[in-house]
Amino acid sequence: MAAISGLIRVMERAARKAGQRLRRDFGEVEHLQVSRKGPADFVSKADMAAERTLWDELRGARPDWGFLMEEAGEIEGAEGKPRFIIDPLDGTSNFLHGIPHFAISIAVQEPKLDGSGWGEVTAGLVYQPMTDESFWAEKSRGAWLQDRRLRVSGRRHLDESLVATGIPFSGRGDMGEWTKIYHELAPRVAGIRRFGSAALDLAWVAAGRYDGFWESALSPWDTAAGCLLVREAGGFVSDYRGRSLAICDQTVLAANDNLHSRLHKLVAGALKTGA
Repeated sequence: MAAISGLIRVMERAARKAGQRLRRDFGEVEHLQVSRKGPADFVSKADMAAERTLWDELRGARPDWGFLMEEAGEIEGAEGKPRFIIDPLDGTSNFLHGIPHFAISIAVQEPKLDGSGWGEVTAGLVYQPMTDESFWAEKSRGAWLQDRRLRVSGRRHLDESLVATGIPFSGRGDMGEWTKIYHELAPRVAGIRRFGSAALDLAWVAAGRYDGFWESALSPWDTAAGCLLVREAGGFVSDYRGRSLAICDQTVLAANDNLHSRLHKLVAGALKTGA
């Protein structure tokens, strides 16, 4: 087992503290399902409270670092310092409906040396409060689930592969684009799953539970930690054009190296057809 760095310990401690509150709030959401008002307002408060807990914990440990957060937006740190990229509750719709599948995602992104913006992601953690699973990775140190080393699946055939996705909803995402890809992939794979948390989808690709994943119209906080997890577990992450970006979010395609090339060819063919 790799020695857990001080940074990962800081991130995990923050995630576990926020996760404890989310578990408590999740129990309240289940009760609110029968109320006339519904749980939406409560969930929004739970989301913001979790983000505040993460902010307090991480800011206390790294006071000069910046932040990019789903709710609070971007907060600049000291010049030349990294920033945390945070999603306090990835899988909000699941949480809202009492479905116990959601996660906290924290990543660390380094500034470019020339000062022209943000560069590579060097640490990432995805914590699933309801199962108490902590997926973490650091650049060049591998990906881990608690103290167990993670590797992407070794499957080489699409007809044996289980692929995850996110389906466009409520005007978010391109349903036409997604449908083209689905029609191309579905007849060739063993199954397609949509569980509702991109951060966990990517963590599960890293863990070999899924063999691949595609989605579009995401945000950096959805994928920053997950992209690093897959790469450090021996997999490959790109956008639909095949570019391996520091954070793939607008379009994301992840798999082991062998399956990624095949999936990319199918996705590119699907989007070219009828374009």
